[in-house]
Amino acid sequence: MKAVVQRVAEARVLVDDVVVGETGRGNLIFVGIERGDTIDDLTYIAGKIARLRIFEDDGGRMNKSVKDISGEILVVSQFTLTADCRKGNRPSFDKAEDPEKARALYTRLIGMLREEGLRVSTGEFAAHMSVHLTNDGPVTIVLDSRS
Repeated sequence: MKAVVQRVAEARVLVDDVVVGETGRGNLIFVGIERGDTIDDLTYIAGKIARLRIFEDDGGRMNKSVKDISGEILVVSQFTLTADCRKGNRPSFDKAEDPEKARALYTRLIGMLREEGLRVSTGEFAAHMSVHLTNDGPVTIVLDSRS
């Protein structure tokens, strides 16, 4: 499982020009679910997202998590994170999980983040979305449960 974590001042996702999810200060998370991902991958990614210290403390050091600042999270499914670009110029998505299985894991990940006490909004799984954000920093972290 791959996740791209962006520290944001605000973010929102639209489907057909309708806002389906939004967040204030916190994290925008893009999630790519790969074939073979399990509950262990979900547990790892959910824990990292909840406890990743990428917000400044009073001294200006990145020393606080999204939980510490009572921030919010917007989670967006993005199967293109599974792309393999090693051969040629057209990405291969063979590593992407079957959509039904991916939806179930994506839904479970959202539940796990909520169980962490986080306020979570989402995009719409498998929809064409327009994502708007104000990146704060910018701070962007890539997580991979298999690395």
